[in-house]
Amino acid sequence: MEQQPLRAGGTMAEVMDRYQTTVYGLALARLGSPADADDVFQEVFLAYFQSVKTFRDEEHRKAWLLRTTMNLCRRVTHSSWRKKTLPLEEEQLPPLPFREPEENQVWQALTSLEESYRLPLYLFYFQELSTQEIAHALSLRPGTVRMRLSRGREQLRALLKGDFDHE
Repeated sequence: MEQQPLRAGGTMAEVMDRYQTTVYGLALARLGSPADADDVFQEVFLAYFQSVKTFRDEEHRKAWLLRTTMNLCRRVTHSSWRKKTLPLEEEQLPPLPFREPEENQVWQALTSLEESYRLPLYLFYFQELSTQEIAHALSLRPGTVRMRLSRGREQLRALLKGDFDHE
């Protein structure tokens, strides 16, 4: 029996419940600003619900949402308005409300990494994407993703070494 493509429909609540953490988290990790991440979040789901696109399966839908999130983040970071403004102060990402203080420390260390390492690590550990899915979402080769994961882990280990040494 042939599988029918999934329509871009479905209830707004179902799709947003399933992917809100993924879309918002990726935008926050990419942009570093909760306000910008909120804007991208809204634009992604607006584009999704206005589209007439059909999806082969849930993985295709998720890939489309990730790719759209990255494209909208790129638009924000490359906007002429953003280039002509100066921040009032250096913005720090607020700690996410993780249950354990150690988890908040890991998040803070992750957000201090370069974007080229931060995004693959975020997608791999927080969103549990495979290296193939990350490669597709970030328009990279899988080998590049694996290399960035490895180097990013080393940087995280160095940043967190003093925080978790218990001698």
